[in-house]
Amino acid sequence: MENPKLKKLAHSWLTSASLSEINHKLVREELTSRELVLMYLYRIATLDKDKINAIIEINPEALQTAEAMDKERAVKGPRGKLHGIPVLIKDNIATNDKMHTSAGSVALADSFALKDAFIVKKLREAGAIILGKTNMTEWANFMGENMPTGYSSRGGQVTNPYGSEFIVGGSSSGSGAAIAAGFATVAIGTETSGSILSPASQNSLVGIKPTVGLISRNGIIPISHTQDTAGPMTKTVEDAVLLLNGIVGVDENDPITKTNHKLQNIDFTTFLRSDGLKGAKIGIAREVYFDYLSEDKAKVINGAIEKIKTLGADVVDITIPSTKSKWNIDVLKYEFKVGINTYLKEFTTCAKISSLTDIISFNENNRDVMLKYGQKMLLESNATSGTLTEKEYITSLEHDQYHAKDNGIDAALKEVDAIVFPNNFGASIPAKAGYPSITIPAGFTDEGEPVGITFTSAAFSEGILLSFAYAYEQATKERKAPNI
Repeated sequence: MENPKLKKLAHSWLTSASLSEINHKLVREELTSRELVLMYLYRIATLDKDKINAIIEINPEALQTAEAMDKERAVKGPRGKLHGIPVLIKDNIATNDKMHTSAGSVALADSFALKDAFIVKKLREAGAIILGKTNMTEWANFMGENMPTGYSSRGGQVTNPYGSEFIVGGSSSGSGAAIAAGFATVAIGTETSGSILSPASQNSLVGIKPTVGLISRNGIIPISHTQDTAGPMTKTVEDAVLLLNGIVGVDENDPITKTNHKLQNIDFTTFLRSDGLKGAKIGIAREVYFDYLSEDKAKVINGAIEKIKTLGADVVDITIPSTKSKWNIDVLKYEFKVGINTYLKEFTTCAKISSLTDIISFNENNRDVMLKYGQKMLLESNATSGTLTEKEYITSLEHDQYHAKDNGIDAALKEVDAIVFPNNFGASIPAKAGYPSITIPAGFTDEGEPVGITFTSAAFSEGILLSFAYAYEQATKERKAPNI
């Protein structure tokens, strides 16, 4: 980068800059959106391919869009907090522009989306700049066995910015690593079960997995219409809230969003309370979930729990009745075929790939590139009828709904306002319930691996979860930028 002022900012200020700080500079005309895009592109060019591999594609229109947003700001003023802000989005979110949407698969490497995903429309309406697409675990890790988090045939392996020896978390791996590395301030990830919460924990970020129904899933390459949702991945709770404000909305093409009566037209910044934990009753889900923790991670989590107590919360150990239930992924297996075939029909321009059968055939014909970890889950899904009439599916759906909700989170919440899990280890039960979770940084191990804690509660309880997360964050400030 030739501009010495921008070069300095790109290597120092951008690693920790929040949306509020960026907006302050934009309002005071100390920075333009065009300059901001240039700085992010410089960091990506300098650091990504050799060290992180988080970015799968850059939007060729990002710089021109930034210039347009600068002009509009000067003439009309900003549209809001996302005006002229570069945003990275996961490669399974459709954009009707000059970028591809591939879910990390070479099978869709030539596929352009016929229309924007609903949340992309919302971002553009808010004046955000789609900076690029992030790498991800291929097909959101619903493809083969033992696939590493962050690996895709199209994008290769994403590396954790805090150390290549640490897992990067998946499947929104690129979104997590990119924000941690300072390639943008905010990103969108998607989750079926842990795919936002895991990379947020592993990259010392805030990750919001919203209630299924808060955010439209229309235009997102799916796994499960029962569990899928998109959500923010950011460095701070406030940034996550500002991004969340920009993507919430009722979508006529996604009926589940019409269940969101409680949080329609809510400004989520109203929940940012530094005393949010005072008087709260917080349940700690120790049974099973703490068994996954190493000694040093347990030390961090237990320290976080003690901090929650000092912030005025009544903390008690709880048991989720269905923790040891016999869980499986049958719901995902049956719903994936229906979802992916519908997406390919409605959103893609790739004539050679129009069904799950075509994807499997492509992979078989390009085994060296595509089948490093096999495609067992794709094959099992394709063996279903695609009509959701099987007894196995309906039985599993009812099982998951009852044990995740009635005999799961709902039962535990009779005693407490929210449940705390270590890292993302409790992601599966709220995911099956479609309930919200928020992960925030809790600290680091002695080796420097990030550790997070996750707050979970009932459907459309984002407000109280945000107040708890914000109070904890403001009191601890545990996040530190990686040294890259």
